[in-house]
Amino acid sequence: MFFTRNREKSPLENIREELKKKGKQTGMPAKITKAEGTLLVQIRSETEEQNLNNVTRTKAYLEFYLHYPEIHWAFLGHMVSRNGGWNMTDLKGEFLTRLLSKKERETFFAFLERGNWLIFQDVYPQFLLYRESLKQNKPLFHLCSFLNISTFMETIWSHFWFNQETYILAIALIINEQSYLEKRVVQNPIYQKGVLNKFEFILQDLFSFNHILFPYEKRNLAGQTLHQFESLNERILLGKRLYDVLFKNRERLKQVLEWAKTHQHTGSRKDYWPHIFNNVNEGIPGFAYQTRLKACQLRPRARKIYSPALDNAWKNVNQTEAEKGDWFEDYRVVDYLMDDNEKIDGEIKNEYCKTLERLELAAIAKKAISILE
Repeated sequence: MFFTRNREKSPLENIREELKKKGKQTGMPAKITKAEGTLLVQIRSETEEQNLNNVTRTKAYLEFYLHYPEIHWAFLGHMVSRNGGWNMTDLKGEFLTRLLSKKERETFFAFLERGNWLIFQDVYPQFLLYRESLKQNKPLFHLCSFLNISTFMETIWSHFWFNQETYILAIALIINEQSYLEKRVVQNPIYQKGVLNKFEFILQDLFSFNHILFPYEKRNLAGQTLHQFESLNERILLGKRLYDVLFKNRERLKQVLEWAKTHQHTGSRKDYWPHIFNNVNEGIPGFAYQTRLKACQLRPRARKIYSPALDNAWKNVNQTEAEKGDWFEDYRVVDYLMDDNEKIDGEIKNEYCKTLERLELAAIAKKAISILE
């Protein structure tokens, strides 16, 4: 059933009513044509091809956005995925190799990589369906269920086809991806025990994993900080704030986009701050680590902080098939689609600088303790 426009009701009321109906529907999806079957095979193949690692995913998001700038989430996803890559390589970088064991770092990487992989294999087929719908000049979102895409997004894409409301689509994709991850990663007993419970303090108060950074000209950073990672509500609200930071300031959007187009994503933090980070380890084995940072500047004659490129840090991972099932149960998630009209300045540089200094001090302290032991 396609979404039809009702001029007497608001967009959110129309979406709410459609989702109420879908929540009550049961039974098998309709049959598809041979051409549609061929299209589904192509979509799965192209998605798998681009889903090799964080670098290929991040590049695919940006390329899609450059062709279809009305799909705002594609650029938001690109910038957040860059942060995911930086988090992954941090695990092989200067500080975390001193703070975590090899097993802990491998477990943490598996957690980050699974989430990054899952989101891409869910959202990229949606983008490809949209692309093909434009080519054929007709909506093809009835095929969502054959790609294990939530009925929530089928409804939203159908709405977007007729109404072209970019904000609603972007926020809906934020809701969808965070809800999609909830049971598959956040509530997964393996990650609960191996990552979230074990590293709760570290995640929130020490590491830079909870900072989402949007670099732009003159080494500036905008972004937001996530608190309470295990809260679905908090992750969705963070996504909305990140959208505001990126898209509600036209000049900043222009600058961040220009930065993204001119700085290839490698996974190294050298991508945005080459004055502090290097993808080559400048350290000398056997020499004690000394404090090098002060207010996001290197001290005189201090060597740069090691931040490797992703392809030098981690091998590609063969993931198991995504868990089946539709997360959508409660139509009241529509409430998240309302624009809160919050004024978010996005200032994060000072907070991030302090985090780097805390990381450095923690690495030095951990080394000193290990020597005493």
